[in-house]
Amino acid sequence: MILIAVLFPWLSFFLRGKILIGFICLILQFTLIGWLPAAIWAVASRIDGKNKNRIRQLERQMQRPVYYENR
Repeated sequence: MILIAVLFPWLSFFLRGKILIGFICLILQFTLIGWLPAAIWAVASRIDGKNKNRIRQLERQMQRPVYYENR
């Protein structure tokens, strides 16, 4: 997914359901000057999304009740 984000930043946003941001990124990518910021933006957004998913998983795990055995 990171390779897609670097080569086709707009496609990375489209695949994650962020259509409006994908169009903005596509417009940036049409210019060679805007391609590098668009690629950096797509990679940073992908990494941020993965981190948010990890945090949600940890929060769900922390909310589960913990039962201890008495020995």
